[in-house]
Amino acid sequence: MAQVTLKQLLEAGVHFGHQTSRWNPKMRTYIFTARNGIHIIDLQKTVRLLDDAWDFTRGVAASGRPVLFVGTKKQAQETIQTEAARCGMYFVNRRWMGGMLTNFSTVKKRIERLQELRKMQQEGQFESMSKKEAKKLTDELDRLMFHFDGIADMKRLPGAMYVVDPRKEHIAVTEANRLKIPVVAITDSNCDPDREDRRRVPGRAPGGAGARRDPARGRGSRVPGDAALRGDRGVPRGRGGLSPDCV
Repeated sequence: MAQVTLKQLLEAGVHFGHQTSRWNPKMRTYIFTARNGIHIIDLQKTVRLLDDAWDFTRGVAASGRPVLFVGTKKQAQETIQTEAARCGMYFVNRRWMGGMLTNFSTVKKRIERLQELRKMQQEGQFESMSKKEAKKLTDELDRLMFHFDGIADMKRLPGAMYVVDPRKEHIAVTEANRLKIPVVAITDSNCDPDREDRRRVPGRAPGGAGARRDPARGRGSRVPGDAALRGDRGVPRGRGGLSPDCV
């Protein structure tokens, strides 16, 4: 049974692609028609591929491996964080730093520093320092939080990555491909659907022309989160374990 309906996708505006002049010909098979200079995506195929994404993501979660949610476009940032938190997974919604996956050993050292500073702040150690030193450490903590807050508890590489707009997040997708980490991606009409190790879901990424509202807030993009919640509920993971929605 479909985890999301065609009607729900229509209401979310997922069928609106980019302008026809900006399309990628490799997306031809996922395009239904063109209207007023905008490509219209074939939502019947989107529904089928969302079901595939559901099954795959549920399997990853059931194996106890984490899913990393990635979406740094302004329109997607809030929803990426909300959906990751809802299912107890990790997220990057500000800026993807090169090497976040391929140089994870170094990233873990920065995360350890983040946790160290956070503990110092919580224990009130900053208050006993000079204003200059406290400000220096506070600024460092803020920088680390900006880059790593969503993966602060991630102890190992993810089992899969969910991406809103793989064209925007091409560095993240390239790193995942290099490490053979499967990618589930909302793939707009201007994207290349043939990237290695990707499970594509055709649909408008945030910022697509003609859309009524951000599909990242629509039911379709809740599928990876819902699937993760249906995975192994006995394995604590993410930022403080599973969401209450799992209970």
